[in-house]
Amino acid sequence: MKLRVHAIEPKSRANGPGARFVVWVQGCTLGCAGCFNPSTHPADGPETAVADIVAQLAATPNIEGLSLSGGEPLQQADAAAELLAAAHALGLSTLAFSGYTLDEIRELPGGPAVLAQLDVLVDGRYVAGDRLATGLRGSANQRIHLLTNRYRLDEVEATPVAEIRISKAGDVVLTGVNPLKLRR
Repeated sequence: MKLRVHAIEPKSRANGPGARFVVWVQGCTLGCAGCFNPSTHPADGPETAVADIVAQLAATPNIEGLSLSGGEPLQQADAAAELLAAAHALGLSTLAFSGYTLDEIRELPGGPAVLAQLDVLVDGRYVAGDRLATGLRGSANQRIHLLTNRYRLDEVEATPVAEIRISKAGDVVLTGVNPLKLRR
């Protein structure tokens, strides 16, 4: 199975509890005004075999879990579920950000399979007028769902709001819930 991937960050602390392997998927049709990741919206670009992502995940030392963001992971539900299941098989926790609400996900093709593999879901469309940018929520309408007992809410909400990393090549990577209010 293949997944359209926008980017991978092998070790982030601003995308869920602990050090996390983060996959941003490519493709989203929700069109939330003011989205922090508009470059992830077109459903184009290269596809990566889920097995290749799992190999990278398994080779990354000292991580707590896998976080899926986007784009919209639920618009590639089958591949997302396969990746999340592989993370669980490695003993890692799982978290996903989705613009869909929990009730919408339950009705999506493949949605229940994704939910079955998640420890934490951050749901709801981003609403720029209700900007929050704390506790993993970009706007106040978004909710954190603890789908297993792996974490407590205070542990999830204690995630740093952002991080900036400079790669060996000099690239600057900003992740988190965009506390700098960048305009694109």
